[in-house]
Amino acid sequence: MKILGISAFYHDSAAAIIHDGEIMAAAQEERFSRIKNDASFPSQAIRFCLDYAGWRLEELDAIAFYDKPFLKFERLLETYYAFAPAGLPSFLRSMPVWIKEKLFLKKMVYTALKAIQPFDKRRTPLLFPEHHLSHAASAFYPSPFREAAILTLDGVGEWATISIGKGIGKDITVLKELDFPHSLGLLYSAFTWYCGFAVNSGEYKLMGLAPYGDAGCEEFRRIKEAIRGSMVDIRDDGSLFLCQEYFDYATGRTMVKDKAWEKLFGFRRREMDGPLDASYCHMALAIQQLTEEIVIRLAREARQLTGLDHLCLAGGVALNCVANGKLHQAGIFRELYIQPAAGDAGGALGAAYAAHHIYFGQERTPGADDATGRADTGGGDGMKGAYLGPEFGEPEVLRVARKYGAVFQQIDDLQSLTASTAALIDQGKVVGWFQGRMEFGPRALGARSILADARNPDMQRKLNLSIKFREGFRPFAPAMLAGDVAQHFETGGENPFISPYMLLVKELKPSQRRTLPSDYAGWPLMDKIRFPRSDLPAITHVDYSARIQTVHRATNPRFWQLLHAFRDLTGCGVLINTSFNVKDEPIVHTPEEAYRCFMQTEMDWLVIGNLMFDKSRQPPWKQERG
Repeated sequence: MKILGISAFYHDSAAAIIHDGEIMAAAQEERFSRIKNDASFPSQAIRFCLDYAGWRLEELDAIAFYDKPFLKFERLLETYYAFAPAGLPSFLRSMPVWIKEKLFLKKMVYTALKAIQPFDKRRTPLLFPEHHLSHAASAFYPSPFREAAILTLDGVGEWATISIGKGIGKDITVLKELDFPHSLGLLYSAFTWYCGFAVNSGEYKLMGLAPYGDAGCEEFRRIKEAIRGSMVDIRDDGSLFLCQEYFDYATGRTMVKDKAWEKLFGFRRREMDGPLDASYCHMALAIQQLTEEIVIRLAREARQLTGLDHLCLAGGVALNCVANGKLHQAGIFRELYIQPAAGDAGGALGAAYAAHHIYFGQERTPGADDATGRADTGGGDGMKGAYLGPEFGEPEVLRVARKYGAVFQQIDDLQSLTASTAALIDQGKVVGWFQGRMEFGPRALGARSILADARNPDMQRKLNLSIKFREGFRPFAPAMLAGDVAQHFETGGENPFISPYMLLVKELKPSQRRTLPSDYAGWPLMDKIRFPRSDLPAITHVDYSARIQTVHRATNPRFWQLLHAFRDLTGCGVLINTSFNVKDEPIVHTPEEAYRCFMQTEMDWLVIGNLMFDKSRQPPWKQERG
């Protein structure tokens, strides 16, 4: 059975294709269009998926879109009615778009598909699973669990903002939902916006900013108490009620009502790229802590409702790896599984899965649900390490080299290649690492990565300012061999710790930490960043935490071999792994994009396949060549 899944028209448009329940290919449109968080119809991603599978549209058994537009329209109408007349200006702006386009979304999808390839729509059904069902399917069906509780959390789908369900075999049952306008995702996005970051892309910046807040100071306590006392009512089961006197997202053009927030908190919204005063750090910490509390309460409710030992998570909030780490530490479930493309991009995959298992009723055969061998295999799930995108051979790389007159050396022996790369990183070099199939989801996992030495105390600052061109407070993630994690981090849990998709934050062991000065809490933000807090200072956040990626031979043998080579050389098997891009650009997709990014930043070396490029030997960069 051949099924194409599509997500589009909100953010992170994507396509995925499955064959008899196996994922063949998946990719986000932004990687092809080079528009960050591209919301347009994913024509290029669909073309890639079809080409990779070797199929035409006319051969598909079904096409599945990740939500139901008519239910969204119903929510829009009912919301405007409930808030009337306050939402009239917004209503008048949005209705023409809905009536002209989104109510006819089925026709729009067919038209866009026929622009890719001709096919007979009478022979290929177009299915519309609900948004949160697509999220649930994206997490449960590729998981290694035969049965599991399922928790989905995001801004809003059609109506639901949070859902608790269970998956058993091929079936998913929704047990409980929270509906719009009460939303954990929108609450977190509102604080993202108030702290001066972009909604739907800046939430991870807010999460990274939170540890710079001081939980012991009076302003932090005042902000947190104001949120709980006036803005949000958190129930025992994790559901929440948001006081709409403070929010504008239901019917307005912005996330919050500025004057109400200024009165409640005592300071104004931060302008984009404005100074990061301590107040915003305290605010970020307050909402992060409340988010963690809500997620843990929801997980307890899911455990109580289902009685199951495993939990699957999806939806944009499931990308909050700090909350995920706290949930893992809480031990509510035996194991967690988080969809690596947890946001709307993963909805494309979930829609395809839902069509296969629910609409067509196809049985499911998951991997073993015990811990045996899990640390060696990367979890035994169906995501193939999330390496589901395009790959490029040597001819494509050589074409780029000829185009730019690039100088390179070729090392065909993998052991020699990884040994040479490890030696460069040990010497303090920053290496662009472009290998195999591109990752699906927001994280670079060793296929489109920038790598550096986690032991180097200057590397965090160098990467942020000279290579990524992004905010200096942003932390970096460590990649390490799965068997080495316990040497450095407090992992917890009864099973071998694995985090192949960089979705869990853990704290360094006390033995790895350095003592902070007594007045450290009062230091300016940038001074806190520069103080070395451990023997791995470049990946140690100010609260001694890090977002871990465990690397597994079964899913990425080349990256696994590089980490082994670095450990053999230095005695340390930990590398900085950050995405191969600069601020506000998607992760690189092609060898040409990799070379251009390499030449326009202060990266020292680029390794594409078996070819190594030394920056010092490249011809002067000429922008017009692109």
